[in-house]
Amino acid sequence: VDWLRQYSKEQDETFIRGFLGRMLFTGEEALKSANVLSGGEKVRCMLSKMMLSNANCLLLDEPTAHLDLEAITALNNGLKSFQGPVIFCSQDHEFVQTIANRVLELTPNGIVDRSITFDEWLESKKTKKK
Repeated sequence: VDWLRQYSKEQDETFIRGFLGRMLFTGEEALKSANVLSGGEKVRCMLSKMMLSNANCLLLDEPTAHLDLEAITALNNGLKSFQGPVIFCSQDHEFVQTIANRVLELTPNGIVDRSITFDEWLESKKTKKK
């Protein structure tokens, strides 16, 4: 709570706990000291900080790394409802398939920009190889 409060215009503890609750910090977990958090908990704190910033665009590098299944599901649901653009890279196939609706492929010959799902893109790569 204290760590996240420094990034919030609203200083009320209930408001801060609401953001932490969205990232699965319940009860006494929200009162943990930042220096004792696990890797996944730190990622969830950073996601809470990003939500407080009211960003209109998100740039995420391996956002599911260090998260457990429950946290990945919460992140996935949050990104589905996010109205702005999300630019991300991930090795999590299911996460990419459910979030991405456009694929930017960086090739030696330039950038290929396609408005398709990840599975459609994978299928098109298989088709080209055949």
